[in-house]
Amino acid sequence: MDFSLPPDLIAVRDRTRSFVRDALIPLENDPRQGPHGPSDEFRRELNALARDAGLLAPHMPGEWGGLGLDHRGKAVVFEAAGYGLLGPLALNIAAPDEGNMHLLEQVADERQKRRWLAPLALGEIRSCFAMTEPHPGAGSDPSLLLTSYRRTPGGYVINGTKWLISGAEGAGVCIIMARDEDSPDGEPRATMFLADMDRPGIVIERTLDTLDQSFPGGHCVVSFQDLVVPEEDVLGREGEGFRYAQVRLAPARLTHCMRWLGAAHRAHDVATAYARERRAFGKALIDHEGIGFQLADNELDLHTCGLVVAHAAWVLDQGGKGRHESSVAKVICSEAIWRVVDRSLQVLGGLGTTRDTVVERIFREVRPFRIYDGPSEVHRWSIARKLAREGVQ
Repeated sequence: MDFSLPPDLIAVRDRTRSFVRDALIPLENDPRQGPHGPSDEFRRELNALARDAGLLAPHMPGEWGGLGLDHRGKAVVFEAAGYGLLGPLALNIAAPDEGNMHLLEQVADERQKRRWLAPLALGEIRSCFAMTEPHPGAGSDPSLLLTSYRRTPGGYVINGTKWLISGAEGAGVCIIMARDEDSPDGEPRATMFLADMDRPGIVIERTLDTLDQSFPGGHCVVSFQDLVVPEEDVLGREGEGFRYAQVRLAPARLTHCMRWLGAAHRAHDVATAYARERRAFGKALIDHEGIGFQLADNELDLHTCGLVVAHAAWVLDQGGKGRHESSVAKVICSEAIWRVVDRSLQVLGGLGTTRDTVVERIFREVRPFRIYDGPSEVHRWSIARKLAREGVQ
């Protein structure tokens, strides 16, 4: 594996770093951000700034207005964008839109791409991905999928309830996972459907109050009440929903690692600068082992995350499915990034608990990362199952 970066990728990385530092970090306290994310007006302004900088949707192929970055390129640029809390949103590489764009680019037909992928890549609309359900429905266990569909002349009728649907409020399109109502219990035959969010039968029941607040549209409870979807709006082939979910989720887990790695670097930099300046008991905080060793451990965790992400990106770029690698990366990075941010807050002491630095916000934003896109426990279980089947390679 060659980890050296080509000059063109270095140039994009450096432009992204400068853009985040000069244009976005000064906007992090803009009042158009609330408990359920930035307003759509603010998002569009951020997208316009990124478009003017030539950095909008860098993960998309040129035909959709992007830079066509491969997974290694994403690792470099997404981390640079993640250094600012507004970076991923401005570049249009934030979840869930980034993962949905990847899925549409891989699976959608040409008509669907023109209708939904094109405006999504340009930031003209947002999207959501409706898979997770409240108890007793599907969460980490897809066999519990309850939202169902039945055939009707010319299409399908969908009924069910989803929750923790990121970005649902104000989204333009939803990707819905539903089971054939004739599927046997425990063995659902799942299909993905595309639906404009203003269609009759889609109801946003409420927006949940959550720890994080970086997702425009918040995290919602959404119900489908006799929603009619025409045949041409099936995403891919009927019955292939679970397979397509892996097309989306494996790389999406990895891009989460990339973005939050940038935020962890930011928290570490803030804490390190403070520890070098703040004095106690006759010397700078960083010269006390209790502080210096925490920052050294941050360096170790950040270095490990960078290598893990680079390896997983390499596997995907070589044509591998990357499901195992993304599970490994998700566990290592989500837990290591949390440790980095937690230590950074501890180094800052009382200052870290205030909003006088960005670390308090990063602390709240990264904690859910250990849960969404599969909690650490489920990924460990998946890794153990692989070992049981295949043994040590």
